[in-house]
Amino acid sequence: MATRSFPALPNFTPRKFTFPHLSNIRNQAKKYNFSPQAWSESFFPSSAINAEYLEREFGGHGTTFEQLGDDCVIKMGLEEGSTANMMLPRGLITSYKPKMWHGGRVEVIHTLVSEDKNGDVMIQGGVSMDVKCVADSGLIEWSPVSWELHDVRGSSDKFIQVELISTSPKEKMEAKYLVTLEEDLISSELIITNSTTSFIKLKGSIMSHLTVSTPDATYAVGLQGSSYYNKQASSEFSIIPPEDLTKEKNSSAFIKSLARNGFDLLFDVWDTKKHYGEKKEEGQEKEESSNFAQMNEKFSRIYTSTPVEFTLIDRGRRNSVVIQRNGFEELYIFSPGSDHDWYGKYAFVCVGPCALLKPILLGPGELWKGAQHLYNPNI
Repeated sequence: MATRSFPALPNFTPRKFTFPHLSNIRNQAKKYNFSPQAWSESFFPSSAINAEYLEREFGGHGTTFEQLGDDCVIKMGLEEGSTANMMLPRGLITSYKPKMWHGGRVEVIHTLVSEDKNGDVMIQGGVSMDVKCVADSGLIEWSPVSWELHDVRGSSDKFIQVELISTSPKEKMEAKYLVTLEEDLISSELIITNSTTSFIKLKGSIMSHLTVSTPDATYAVGLQGSSYYNKQASSEFSIIPPEDLTKEKNSSAFIKSLARNGFDLLFDVWDTKKHYGEKKEEGQEKEESSNFAQMNEKFSRIYTSTPVEFTLIDRGRRNSVVIQRNGFEELYIFSPGSDHDWYGKYAFVCVGPCALLKPILLGPGELWKGAQHLYNPNI
């Protein structure tokens, strides 16, 4: 399959604004915990985000801002019809609706909105940036979990780009997150700058929950001959079927993650015989045998050698998505299988470029870029 080249965006001079303290709207709504496990308050800004302020400073360019409790929704819309929504300060993309061949729009991103036993709202799924940076010395461990809006570029007739920034304590490391909406794609690009004097190991993923009619009608095209391991990876936003959630809560990785207040990326090697109905082959590399692989069986895989792009086809909705990666060498794919209701809350496939088996090494003063492009070929 030929690799699709994505045009470079023009250079812009960024502008940075500091959000004022807005304690007067702190208690206007409930605290929204956007994960199955509530994150510690200390990891997030101490004041609410003011959507009116953001509208004044960053409005236009095809974007609007809407208050949601202490958080904010960035709404992007192009004149040709494609739209996308993103949450601040979490940086979670909750919606992408590209224009289709029939003239309408179809939701590509799968999310679940629910309440926990305390009445707090949880949002799971979407497209999330989930990475961890650890120094070789072990003295530095940081994850960009809270993002500040840095700039909005473009225009509604061409493209819209939102730039978010997150910095580590003492500003030793910086992460930039660029989300770009174009007529036929949405891109998520991560840029990590290491300003420390140590080598940094970067581990994590850009994890996307893509909605499908049913796994029985969904196929991954273009992965034949790719090597993979049967392993499980999950982020704070992962949608996990009930039978797997119970098993995950009993795992040591889950308990350790709670001790870190959800700060770490969950990564565990599961007993595939118990959890996925396959022979236990822990640590054994396998090879994808089909170039048109049906996603009806439950599986969780990390591919170590794949083309830079492949296609996900959903015959039920007559829709397809091309997933392309840059910078990341590995690819994660999870299917909950066909044991759930069609068009239900578990009708999704989770995909994303990652660095989970082999971390990315970043030297002192170095900069690294990684990206995922979700391309819509259905126009």
